[in-house]
Amino acid sequence: MMLKPVQPKGQQDVPPPPLTVVKGHRVKTAAGGDRTFRWLTFLCSLLVPLVMLAIGLDLIRSSWPAIKQFGFGFFFSSEWNPVLQEFGAASSIVGTLVSTLIAMVIAVPLSLAIALFLVELASPRISRTVGTLIELLAAVPSIIFGMWGLFIFAPFMAHYVQPLLGKTLGFLPLFQGPPMGIGMLTAGIILAFMVLPFISAITRDVFQLVPPVVKESAFGMGATTWEVTYKVTIPYGLVGIIGAGFMGLGRALGETMAVTFVIGNAHRISASLFAPGNTIASTLANEFSEATEPLYVSSLVALGLVLYLITYLVQVVAQMMLRRMYRAWSVGL
Repeated sequence: MMLKPVQPKGQQDVPPPPLTVVKGHRVKTAAGGDRTFRWLTFLCSLLVPLVMLAIGLDLIRSSWPAIKQFGFGFFFSSEWNPVLQEFGAASSIVGTLVSTLIAMVIAVPLSLAIALFLVELASPRISRTVGTLIELLAAVPSIIFGMWGLFIFAPFMAHYVQPLLGKTLGFLPLFQGPPMGIGMLTAGIILAFMVLPFISAITRDVFQLVPPVVKESAFGMGATTWEVTYKVTIPYGLVGIIGAGFMGLGRALGETMAVTFVIGNAHRISASLFAPGNTIASTLANEFSEATEPLYVSSLVALGLVLYLITYLVQVVAQMMLRRMYRAWSVGL
């Protein structure tokens, strides 16, 4: 004989609630809202490429007189003489690339070291404090960096750093010449200070995303902190580190005011990092307001077109590299 379980009082079988039938006009309203939302988001996402395309077309149109006048030799000539109406972009292109290279060579290792210290070695209180200071450094306007570089850092470079480099490494063409303080090296170091907070903040966040169980497993196998760092933490976040570096590279390529203050603004190509130079952005900032002749204005716009193309190509290459590395990393897992 089987006994039926006795349900407690108040918990007898309760019939399920009746199904609610949504009326037809409500279904149509919901479908119309989804359709409107889809088109609205599509138009918003389409705005960015349209703006980029419009900027590129306008730069091409405005720079065409200079390109037609000088041909492709405009991009390889270092001549820049507004009086004789002779213009070339080589010195500005070389200055942009050299100053950016100096900035990245300094900023990337420093950012990596700062991020590793904050995540792996520092106490939580020190990590929060230093991390906040780094984020505040990113909020400092570029003109403040330029003024500080001109009035404080450039004299320091002229009195201490450049003479020391000249004595120790003067046999290299890179460190020859009078120590004037301003120049390509000073501009590159100022750029490094400016992009460092961006790279270090992103790299710190990437390292914090490494699963603790992975690092604890390595420690459990007897690995030291250094071994865990370069065998676990850095390989796990390599894609994010490279992405942070390219973000800093994009910022350094287009920086204007800080570089204009300390680079010297000379239209010439020199092998010495102590010599003054210029970048595309500093040339535009210095001379656009003084340009009166149509060919002069067109040449400056052509410089802007070059900077636009360089920045765009850097971002395209960065996205291709990151996608390929992420795909290889996913397959490796």
